Amino acid sequence: MSTPQAESTTVETTTTSVVPAPRRAAAELISEHGRTTISDVVVAKIVSLATREVDGVYAMGTGTARMIGAVRQRVPGVRSADTQGVSVEVGERQAAADLDLVVEYGVSIPDLAAAVRGNVITLVERICGLEVTEVNIGIDDIHLPGEQDTTDTAPRVQ
Repeated sequence: MSTPQAESTTVETTTTSVVPAPRRAAAELISEHGRTTISDVVVAKIVSLATREVDGVYAMGTGTARMIGAVRQRVPGVRSADTQGVSVEVGERQAAADLDLVVEYGVSIPDLAAAVRGNVITLVERICGLEVTEVNIGIDDIHLPGEQDTTDTAPRVQ
C-alpha cells in the first residue's frame, strides 16, 4: 500500500523563449585596434528601410521632396533618393533621426508612430551598434483611398 508521503511525482515543463539578436554596444565601434565610423547616409538608409517596413506608411518626404523625387524618377539613369524624408545626425556612439511621412487613411497615427519609432530604434541599434537617442516623426499628409498618386499620372498631352 502506498501512502501520499511515499509517492513522488515529477513534472517537467519546457519553455521556449525567443532571444533577440544581441545588441552591440557603441563602445565596440572604438577599440584599441582602431575606430569604426558609420556614415550618415548608411544610418539614413537603415532608417528609411525600417520605416517603410511598417504597414500604414504610404510615402516619405514633404510635398516638395516627393514632387522632386517624382521628376527625378522620370529622368533616365537617375535613381530616386533612398533617403527621401529622412534626416539623421550621427555621432561616435549615438544617432538621432527626423522623419516626414505620408500615412494611409484610417491608420492610427499614434500607433503607427510608435511602430515606426520602435522599428527604427531596433534596427539602427542592432545593425550599427549606435544608441538611438530620438526618432522625431512628422506626418506631412494622409493618403486617401482612391486618391491618385501624382507620380503615376500620365502626361496630359502627347
